[in-house]
Amino acid sequence: MTEHQAKETHLHPDAVPLVDWATANKNVYKHMEWRTAYNSAAYLVPVIESMKKTNPAITILDVGAGSGSISATFAQIIGTKGHVTALDLNPATIPRCKAVAEEMGVIEMMSFQQGEVHKLPYEDNTFDIVHCHQLLTHVNAPWDALREMLRMTKPGGVVAAREGDWETEVRWPQLPGLVKFHGFAGSMLVGHGGTKSAGRQLVSWALRAGAKRSQITPSYGTWSYTDPELKKIYAQGIIRDALHGPVRQAGLKSGLTEDDFDEMEKDFEAWIGMEDGVLAMMHGEIMIKK
Repeated sequence: MTEHQAKETHLHPDAVPLVDWATANKNVYKHMEWRTAYNSAAYLVPVIESMKKTNPAITILDVGAGSGSISATFAQIIGTKGHVTALDLNPATIPRCKAVAEEMGVIEMMSFQQGEVHKLPYEDNTFDIVHCHQLLTHVNAPWDALREMLRMTKPGGVVAAREGDWETEVRWPQLPGLVKFHGFAGSMLVGHGGTKSAGRQLVSWALRAGAKRSQITPSYGTWSYTDPELKKIYAQGIIRDALHGPVRQAGLKSGLTEDDFDEMEKDFEAWIGMEDGVLAMMHGEIMIKK
């Protein structure tokens, strides 16, 4: 075990803060709002379009919606007769979520709710589609979250989830600061009760949630940061919100040093300008037919 790997085990859940959405800088919003249904839920789009043909009043619940760019894209796809509810644990996301819906012209087709995935505030069989993206990797007992999402879904409806698999992330060049950040971010994920291998476990979690294998359709995709502008948005968001403020303080308490954080920042800044700089990660996807 290397010195850095040893440090990764020292984070305590209470020492690792969540992103403060109320004060998050614009680069975090840019990074989150790069996400749309087309690049982050492409596996689900044909299903929505097909369901819309027979049910124009389709209803979608987007759990863990964040700043709502995927939710708003869903609203654009389903049209004025349908409805999308964007739900997030953190109430500080809701004003931004509403602003995104306004900017995208779908505010009238959406509603916004604070809530927790393990105890959703709705009756059984309420929605045609219940969706989450990059949520199950962050929560305890993700199979219980899927079970609750299934409870919300109407018979004949679909639960859909897409989750990153942090352990599959690759980057080039192998700058020490980027490698160090990968370890640090993984330790934060585990420190909050999440998992670094969510993408590959989705089928297993769905089975544990009570779904039959015949109900589950798995697929896989990737995220990649190769475009210069997207690389800049991604890296600057990390620099300003993951390498400074309360996250930095948590890392220092866990055993990382100021030099460690300075190295991460320096290497991310350098990576932005490298023509051969790339980063990618595998994602697992599932649809569960109820």
